Amino acid sequence: MKVTVLMAMTLDGKIGRSPDHFPDWTGAADKKLFVELSRRAGVVIMGSKTYDTIGRPLPGRKNIVMTRDAGRESNWDNLEFTQAAPRDIVSKLAAGGYAEVILAGGAMVNSLFAEAGLIDEIIVTISPKIFGYGISLFTEEIAMELSLLEVEQIDRDLVCLTYKVLN
Repeated sequence: MKVTVLMAMTLDGKIGRSPDHFPDWTGAADKKLFVELSRRAGVVIMGSKTYDTIGRPLPGRKNIVMTRDAGRESNWDNLEFTQAAPRDIVSKLAAGGYAEVILAGGAMVNSLFAEAGLIDEIIVTISPKIFGYGISLFTEEIAMELSLLEVEQIDRDLVCLTYKVLN
């Protein structure tokens, strides 16, 4: 199973000002890319803060929300709350016929998958913004070797970088 981190980031490396910062700063081209790639994969995994910020499951794909709250329940067919470890989530999805998954944040979810050695690719759109403070792509000290696969200008001021994780 291919696991891809797909995130928008400011030029100073922030994915948001705070855990509940709504991602309305990323631009239309970034949102279009996210919809295209996440629908192709068929499943997105996010943390509970990211889900709560969005406020509803993303349509047209399975939404898996990692949470520590065992009492969270879904009223949606395409939404699942889980306390499972990243490796168990990936195994269950693979057994269900999924070949690819998109990690949609936040930093904690990205870090859990990185620590488990499960990330195959990182796609980052660089937005023409600087926050000066905020949340990074990962919460922990993470070491990865990457190989640049593609650089694409997807809008006048927006660049998309695609990296393969080597280790």
